[in-house]
Amino acid sequence: MSVEKIDTLVVGGGQAGVAMSEHLSKCGVPHLVLERGRIAERWRSQRWDSLVANGPAWHDRFPGMEFPVTGPDGFPSKEEVADYFAAYARQINAPIRCGVEVRLVQRNVGRPGFRVETSGGVIEANSIVAATGPFQVPVIPALVPGDVNILQIHSSAYRNPGQLPKGAVLVVGAGSSGVQIADELQRSGRRVYLSVGPHDRPPRAYRGRDFCWWLGVLGKWDLETPGPGTEHVTIAVSGARGGETIDFRRLAAQGLTLVGMTKTYQDGVLTFAPDLAKNIARGDANLMSLLDEADAYVARNGLDLPQEPAARRIDPDPECLANPLRELDLAEAGIATIIWATGFAVDYSWLKVDAFDEKGRPRHQRGVSTEPGIYFLGLPWQSRRGSSFIWGVWHDAKHVADRISTQRKYLAYHAARRETVDA
Repeated sequence: MSVEKIDTLVVGGGQAGVAMSEHLSKCGVPHLVLERGRIAERWRSQRWDSLVANGPAWHDRFPGMEFPVTGPDGFPSKEEVADYFAAYARQINAPIRCGVEVRLVQRNVGRPGFRVETSGGVIEANSIVAATGPFQVPVIPALVPGDVNILQIHSSAYRNPGQLPKGAVLVVGAGSSGVQIADELQRSGRRVYLSVGPHDRPPRAYRGRDFCWWLGVLGKWDLETPGPGTEHVTIAVSGARGGETIDFRRLAAQGLTLVGMTKTYQDGVLTFAPDLAKNIARGDANLMSLLDEADAYVARNGLDLPQEPAARRIDPDPECLANPLRELDLAEAGIATIIWATGFAVDYSWLKVDAFDEKGRPRHQRGVSTEPGIYFLGLPWQSRRGSSFIWGVWHDAKHVADRISTQRKYLAYHAARRETVDA
């Protein structure tokens, strides 16, 4: 069987893989990108129908192309985002091969490079870039037994209200996905319970500027490490209906019932932690802190941006917040569906190299693995807070491509010296 050879193999054809291809091409590195589905497949098949990007089009894009349909201050639909990456790949002539799954990567014995087993045959590569991103394996806590007569799905499997059986819905997780799904279901006429954990709650916009702009000018996108206790804190933000600040009290006033973090299940009853008020207060404090920093920035720089006192308004606590439920009998509440908006885990089981810690997390510095020849791209906090966002992954890809190019130069020198000696 013939073996295909390539200098650098990129695994994954989403935003990370496309960005990687662009920078490798600029560095003159021969490469191939393998994608088991279509380009940006997860945007098409693992997102709900009405999803739009959480950042405005002027911000959440690559430098080399604007969104063709949505204006700079709008929020592109999931299909437009996927089409954007497919068009970008064509624009840069990215060598992406779709419909090919990478099944195993192993280091060659006694010689450089790696042997890669794929659904399309064997490939040998000098370098491997794992550009599969952070959203690989949906996480559903082993809490409610599978034989309970309730539909349980992960947020990545949710599409629209009509997909679900009739009845009330419990959404577990109040990050961007959980909040937007719960809001959509409540607006469709469903009875909805939302389990709220610790979260950040930035303003969608303040004083005429989107929160993405504020995080930029305040230097928050460039933070290199999360603060203590914030490693797993989610951000509640939405681009739905033109973009809006998430307000849990407003959601409750619309009819949605807030509960604390989901803790235990027994005999048809779920219990919730007594942390709802604390979690909401933490989100409020995060909002106010960002507004304070924004006001200070305006004053310090003499910017002519309008005052917005309404942004600081906190409505009275709704009944579900003042006297939160501590338990919920699922049958009595008519719960027919539980949607677990509880995040994802990574899966590098195909990558059989010494590049991971005891918890299976990549050991790396800005995407450069401790295992020579192995690189990662698209990881949260890979180099800074913005790393897992569209624009952030583009900049991280440049660093990784530069490192790969540098290593190639050293190897080329070694090969040239050997040829001189042999001659």
